[in-house]
Formats: sequence, C-alpha cells, structure tokens
Amino acid sequence: MCVRRGVFVLRGLKQRAHHPSQRTKAFIHCTIRLTPRFFTFGRRLTASVSVDAMYYPQQSPGIAHKLANHHDQSAWSRPHHPVLGPPGSQANVGPPPPSPGYALYTNGNVNPMQHHPHHPHTMPLQHHHHQNSLSHYPSPPNGHTLQQHVLSQGSPAGQIMSPHWQQQLLKCEMIRSSRSPFARARASAMASRTVTKAAIPITNPNLKPPTETTTNGTTDSDPSDSSPTTVAAAAVNHPSSTVAPVMAPRPTSIRPPENSWSSLDMGGVNIKHIPATSGLFSFTFLINLYLNHNALSTVPPQLAKLRHLELLDLSANHLSTLPPELGMLTGLKEFYLFDNQITTIPHEFGTLHQLKTLGVEGNPLDASLKQLVQKDGTPALISYLRDSCPVPAPPPERVWKNLLSPAEEEAMRADPYTETISVLSYNILCEKYATERLYGYTPAWALTWDYRKELVLTELMNHDSDFLCLQEVDGAAYEDYFSKHLKANDYDGFHWPKSRYKTKKDTERRQVDGCATFYKASKYTLVEKQLIEFSAVAMQRPDFEKTDDMFNRVLIKDNIAVVCLMEDKQTHTRFIVANAHLDWDPSFSDVKLVQAALLLDEVEKIAANFARYPPPPPAPQTSQSNEADPGGSGATVDSDGELISKPPPRPAPHYSDGTKIPLIVCGDFNSSPESGLYEFMSTGQLSPTHPDFLSHKYGKFTTEGLRHKLGLKSAYSAPGIGEPPLTNHTPTFQGSIDYIWYSTANLAVNGALGEVDKGYLEKVVGFPNAHFPSDHVCITASFRVKPPRENPPRPPPPTFS
Repeated sequence: MCVRRGVFVLRGLKQRAHHPSQRTKAFIHCTIRLTPRFFTFGRRLTASVSVDAMYYPQQSPGIAHKLANHHDQSAWSRPHHPVLGPPGSQANVGPPPPSPGYALYTNGNVNPMQHHPHHPHTMPLQHHHHQNSLSHYPSPPNGHTLQQHVLSQGSPAGQIMSPHWQQQLLKCEMIRSSRSPFARARASAMASRTVTKAAIPITNPNLKPPTETTTNGTTDSDPSDSSPTTVAAAAVNHPSSTVAPVMAPRPTSIRPPENSWSSLDMGGVNIKHIPATSGLFSFTFLINLYLNHNALSTVPPQLAKLRHLELLDLSANHLSTLPPELGMLTGLKEFYLFDNQITTIPHEFGTLHQLKTLGVEGNPLDASLKQLVQKDGTPALISYLRDSCPVPAPPPERVWKNLLSPAEEEAMRADPYTETISVLSYNILCEKYATERLYGYTPAWALTWDYRKELVLTELMNHDSDFLCLQEVDGAAYEDYFSKHLKANDYDGFHWPKSRYKTKKDTERRQVDGCATFYKASKYTLVEKQLIEFSAVAMQRPDFEKTDDMFNRVLIKDNIAVVCLMEDKQTHTRFIVANAHLDWDPSFSDVKLVQAALLLDEVEKIAANFARYPPPPPAPQTSQSNEADPGGSGATVDSDGELISKPPPRPAPHYSDGTKIPLIVCGDFNSSPESGLYEFMSTGQLSPTHPDFLSHKYGKFTTEGLRHKLGLKSAYSAPGIGEPPLTNHTPTFQGSIDYIWYSTANLAVNGALGEVDKGYLEKVVGFPNAHFPSDHVCITASFRVKPPRENPPRPPPPTFS
C-alpha cells in the first residue's frame, strides 16, 4: 500500500511539474516521506538525485542515515532497483563548481542531471545555503562526512586535534568554499525561494496552536501568570539592572536600530581598502558582516562602531595586524580570520566574552596562542588575553560642578548660620554577584573582592561626604571591612540585609546583601532608624486588593529601603535620609512603581512623626565657655587674648509638620529618566493608566493614580548640571538609574559630581574594570539648608477712640 502510494505521488507530482527544478524538488519531497520499511527505494531515488539534498540540508535526524554519502563512490550494497538500474549504469559527472556554502559540495561526485530516467532536460547545478538567513555556520548537513574528509587531509606534526580544533577546521573549510562573489547573499536568496507545495498539505494533527503573548511574556488571557519559581529562575538572584541572564533579551538592553535587513555580504569582490569615512560604519543595525576573500591589508578601527555585530568574517585577505578597537564588539559570537598573515592577537580582544569561535587557521599565529585554541578552544584564548591585558591609563578625575557664583559663595562664608550637607549614593556590586558568568569582560583579578573593596573605600574617603548611602553591601563586607575602616574616619553607620536573610541559615546570612548608611559621627546624632520591607508593607495595606498581581509580582520581591532620622549636634536641624534599592528587572516596571509609592508613603508617615518630637533642651554652658566668654555675649577669644564677636546660636528649629524637615531619598532605582518612576518622583503624581503599570491591578494605585506631597527633585536635574549620561555601564546597558532626590522646600543644590570622561568611556566596554570597582558609578551632591521662614508678627489690635 505504501509503495503504491509513493508511486502515485511521484506520478501526480510529475504531471504537475513542468520545469526540471520543480520536478527535482517534488522527488526529494517524495523521498523524505517514504515509510521506513522501504529504505531501499528511498535510498536509490536519493542516489539518483543526490544533489537535490542540498536544497534541504536540515533534514530530520531520522532521515540523515538514509541519504547517500556524498563522499562514498562505491556501489550500493542493496539490490538494484528495477527502474533505476545499477549505480554503475549512471554517468559519472565531475565535481561541481565551487560552492558558496559548504566544502561538502565540492568533495564528492554528484549527479545533478539524472533526476529521473524519463527526465529529458538538464539544468545547471545550483546550491542552497543550509539556513534561511545570513548567519553563523553550525554543523553542516552530514557533517560527520565533511569532518572525515577534512581530518583525512592530515595535520602538521605535533598539532593538537581536540574537538575544539576539529570544529575550527570544519568552519575553515566552509569559509574557503565561499570564495565566489557574494556567496552568502546568493545562498541566502536561493534558500529563501518559494518551494512548490504538495497538492495535499501534510500537517501534524497533534500540534497545539501557539499562545499569544504580550510584551511582558505572558499570555493575554492571564497577564499575571508568572509564577515565583519562573521569576526567580530568570532573575538569578541579581538586583542589578544589567545582569539578567546573559543570553536573555531585556527591554532595557541596547538593541539594533530597526531595519529590514541585518546582514551585508561584501565577500569575494576584491576590495582593497575601506576608508575611515565609509558609509559602511553608519550601518549600526548590522548583525552579520562578510568581508572575506578580498584584498584588504588593513581594517579601519571605525569598524568598532558596528556594536551589534554577532558575526564578522575577514577571512582570506592580506591582514597582518588587527585594530585593538575591535575588542569593543562584545556581541561577537563568530569572528573568522582564516587565511591571513596574522601573527598575534591584540590583548584588547579579551573583552569578547561571548565569542564562540575565533577562526585563526591559515595564519602564522604565535605558537602559544594557537596552542590555546587547539587545546581548550576560543574561550581559553579570550580568558588569557583578558587577564594578561596591560592596565590602561586611568580616566581623568571627575569634575565637580559648582552651581554657586563667587558672590554667593562669599555670602555663604560670611553668614554664620549657613548650614550645608553632602550626600553620596553608590551601588558597590556585592561580592556574590561579581562572577565571570555575568562580567566575562572584566579581568579575573579586577573582579575579586579583595581588589574591588580597596577601590570602593578609596572612593568613599576621597569625597568625604556627610552621608554615605551604599547598596549591595552584604553582612560580611559591612562587619569585616567597611564598618571598621569608616569608623576610623569619623563614620558611624548601620546595615540591614534584604528580606531573604530570614530564610537563610546563620552561616549564609552574612552573604545576603542589603543597604548600609554611614554618617559623620562628630556632626550628627542618629535619632532613629527604620526598615521598609516593601513586600511586608504591601501586605499590611488595607487598600491593596490581594490579587494575583500582588502575590505573583510584588510579594515575591525582597527589596528594602532604610530610613534614618538625624539631627545636627550644633544647630539641632533635623534631617531624614532614605536609602533604597528597588527591583532590577526591566519587565517589572509596575513593581518598581509600587515600591516607589510605598517608599514615599512610609517616608511621609515617618516625617510626620519626627516633626512631633520635642526639641532638645539647650545645652548647659560649661566652665570653659564661661571663661572664654565671661559676658555671655557669644564672643570667643583669639590667640592674642582679644574677644571676637560671635552671634548667639540660633534656637532649635520648630517643625509644624513633616514636610518642613529637610529630606533626602537616594539609591539605586533601576529606572531611567524617561520612566514612569522618574515622573512620579519628580512631579508628585502619576496617571493610573501609565504604561509602566503593564495593565496590572494594584488597588488605589491603579484606580486613582500615584501621589505624594514631598516636593522632590533630582539633584542632577538642577540647571547647570543635568542628569549624567550614565550611572551604570555594561556592554548591554548604559544609562542613569541612580538618583539623589531632595525636598525643594527646605534644601537647595550647591553642586554635584560630574560625569565620567566621555573619551575614556569610548574605550572601555563596561564596568567593573581596573579603575571602577562596580558596574555603577557613585553620585554625590552638596546642599544648603534653607532657613526656616519666620511667621510675620501679628499686627497690633486696633484702638478705638
């Protein structure tokens, strides 16, 4: 029954196929659809049209062993078929012309003309690439046969033949067979041609229709269907905005510009020179670029502008050196340099941490470098180059941006009641998260905690700020290092780990990161400190509906904020400093909004309570002060014994409500200045239909919107400063996500620390590195306290005559 069905299909398709190429494709369709009990018929038919297998090189693994071996020129071991006859009766045809795809097509004798005994026409040999787009070269069809052919050529004495090197040789042979002009483009065009379909389409009745997805990756029917297990697996327990799973796309990642094509083939056309002003470097959307089999003697460093390249082929040119700037192409996965005159690889290529294949065969490469590739593969070479790369020159010092004019500075110095504070915020990158898997571009020695903690401490000491707000500080680092060293520099502080520490064993709790706040002990008194656990606060709010969104999105996060209530020891001015670290995941922008709203709600409550605290009693005068100022006029005595007039101390301020207390809210908010979170923090309100809510439901937050009355502005948004271009720098993300917010009613910005030198940033792929110990950079600002407004005196009561 099956044989008859096969013959019937052959005849039916033959009647519908009037062109040889169509009839060839029809036959190969029928060959693949034969049932396993008739392998002999299928194999002989394939033997007579074996070249047509190149039209469909991605056969099922169950079919591969049935196809004829392109390198096997012996007679078939099966009995002869009555229609096709013995294999010896078929004419021998020489090897086809060079293939644009694999060397597989040039190594065996194939017969492109004898598709069927009744076929009267001939057609030229055409080749199809095995993929439908210009992309990488995975294992070719019947790759074991090509491997046998390549390895049978022998190897130089002493050459290591590891699996890594075998794959290198296979890809080298593939590239060498692509020497004809525009080989990849033509192969892709052939592969994308429409194939005539059978009269009766064959479908899988058990195939389930794909579910529609939203931008959040969940089904439209249930947008909240993201289990805690799934979310936790995706998050990899890392709070940074840039270190989601390395290979996972992220909404905040840098993506290629939109374009209808992403591959460019300029191979085999004898290009001798690419000028530095070439329009090629404006094609920043390119993912695959083929410049193989040309006559290039140099490669312009401007090629590094194509930051989204994943495949770059420079094989078969006349290159002897490579520009170190190509190390900026951190997205490269395949980099082919076969058959050049390259003797060494720049150390800057050590940043190509995603590179799977660096094709070096056919080059007079340094023996030690080549041996690394032969023995352990491309990753071993990249690691060696990365860790042995000389330390580059450090960047210029960041410039302090002062907003005060000389006259204003002079007036502040002359005013005895002027009061200033300075705040620093810094995500220092916890030791637990600084792994080679996440930061493969960073030298191993620069990624160690022993190296990085020294740089962090030096940064903190150089700025000498009144308040240090640090994120991603684990218990061990706080207790064993920062607390001890900062205490020796007049700092006291406290630390709170994230909520997950409650589920850890005692030995593991010290490794849980959290927020740490330090303050100048000689200047300020810690009145009170409070912890804000966003998940716990959300559970306690009566206005929150306990929906799936709340349980599956907000409550699974363990982010925290810490709030300290401070008082100046001399002026008794009160301050509130909040240190927060919000969720990192870009696909949880709704959770960040909820966390920010909860944070400011709690801060408002804390400020209201703090305003009700009674003022401290006046400090008693000591005997020394009486001797220095016997008249009690507030004067002091200089070195010559003369009295210097000194204004009497200002009475302790009185705060009628919490908004009168100077407020600082800083930390890692993992949100850009274009986000809804930034809008909410800076304007005090946010629409309940804002896109960042992602259509999730959170009680009043999504029915009435978000509001706060704290009057906050970012310190860097002040005129003359501007938000820095980045506070977080990795190969896949550069942007501002750290902020220092201040209450505009009682604080004004004096200045802020400027951005990192742009020239330096253009030469580094990301942080951390030898000069920056974290993937974030610290931000710091200085403020002056606005004097409290005195209530105008009441007018005297009217008199009546």
